[in-house]
Formats: sequence, C-alpha cells, structure tokens
Amino acid sequence: MNNKKLLFIAAKGLSSQIVLNALHKSFGVDAAIFEEKESTKKFLQRRIKKLGYLKVAGQVLFQLIVVPLLRKQAAIVIDTMVEQAHLDTIQNDAILIHQVYSANDSSVIELVQNIQPDVVVINGTRILSKKLLTVISCPVINMHAGITPQYRGVHGAYWALVNGDEKNCGVTVHLVDEGVDTGDVLYQSLIKIAPEDNFLTYPIKQLIAGIPFLLKAVGDAFSNKLSPYSAAGNSNQWYHPTIWQYLYMRIKKGIK
Repeated sequence: MNNKKLLFIAAKGLSSQIVLNALHKSFGVDAAIFEEKESTKKFLQRRIKKLGYLKVAGQVLFQLIVVPLLRKQAAIVIDTMVEQAHLDTIQNDAILIHQVYSANDSSVIELVQNIQPDVVVINGTRILSKKLLTVISCPVINMHAGITPQYRGVHGAYWALVNGDEKNCGVTVHLVDEGVDTGDVLYQSLIKIAPEDNFLTYPIKQLIAGIPFLLKAVGDAFSNKLSPYSAAGNSNQWYHPTIWQYLYMRIKKGIK
C-alpha cells in the first residue's frame, strides 16, 4: 500500500480534521483539499426554494436560539468523548493542504488529474458534481452520519431517535455517486445514546463509531477488496429540524 495515493476532500471543521489525521496516521495522505463554507445567503436561497420560507425560518431559529444552548451543555461531554477516543484534532503541518472555494472548482479537477489518487475520501463537502466525479477514476468514499438509505441528508441519529428507530441510529461508510448519500454501502455501525447526550453529541459518537470502518474501507480499496452492496429500506432525505419540531419532540419524547 505504500505506493498508493490517498486524496482527502472536505469542508473545514472539527470532524474533517479528525478524519484527516486518522487517515494520515494509517495510510499517509498525499494531499488534502478544504473547501470554504458556502455563503449563508446562497445556502438559504437554495433551501427556501426547496423547502419554503416557513420551514427555513424555523430551521434558522433553531440554529440561532437552541443550538448555542445545546453547545454549552454538550461542551464537556464532547471534550471527554474526544479525549477518551484518542481523537487527534490538531492540524498536521506535514500534510499538503489546498484551500478552495468549492470542491467542484476547476482547480480541484486539475489537482485530481495531477495527483491521480488510488482512493478519494470526502467529508462534509457540497454534493460533488458529475464533472468532478467523471475525472476521478478511483473509489470515492464518504462517512455519513446516518444509516442509509433510511437517513440520508443531515442529523441521521437525531431523526432516527425522533422516529423511535434506534435500530437505524448510526453511521454509514459508502461509495459516493451523484446523489445525496445514495451510493452503495460498504460498512454500517450503530451507536448507543446516553442520558448526557444531545443533538450535538450524536455526530461525535457517529464519528467515533465510523472512523474504524472508514479506515477499513480505505484499506479494502487499496487492496481491491471493496464489497459494496445496496442496503434495504425506504430511502428518505432529512434536513435540519425547525425550532418547533425540536421543542415538540423534546417535550413529547425527551429527545435532546
């Protein structure tokens, strides 16, 4: 595997740094590409077009009012989980980093063509364009915070709990295609929820549960031993909760 090339494409953030460090420790990362966060204006315009003003307004209120309160409650819990799982959150200066506006920029296509990776791992990026995927001739692997196909999109663990679907509360490592978390599954793992958990700790638990399987999937890809399969179940895409959805479920079911 020493002569195999690994390219990492991600959005900036704690989970991306943790995943990058785990990949580099296990395999070495030839280059990492970090895309900028999409502008709030463009994000909201696109989301309103898809979901409508009322729902997006509720999502914004949830982010502005509820999330800061949950963050205060979860801070110590998250720090403890990160420490106990020995997750590395420090930027490694030995890794070549490219900063781009979007993972779909033409510069990313050029980098892919220059590097000629054997495996690409993505984390938290925009949906990759058909143009980019076409020039990538190797497996593209993603670790998704939800069990697919039932919980595509965002906050898969939270929505599984809302639905009383603990058997599908977990994380999926899958191949990437042009859809939203619709690629064939490589591995899946469940998480257990503790009383101290809330909306912001679920993704950390999914990250901790998923990293070993992501590393296994990359190793499989390097060894030409990938065994993707199409998972059974109803396919649903989920979005951020609105403030009234969250408060209702917290009061009715105690889901934090």
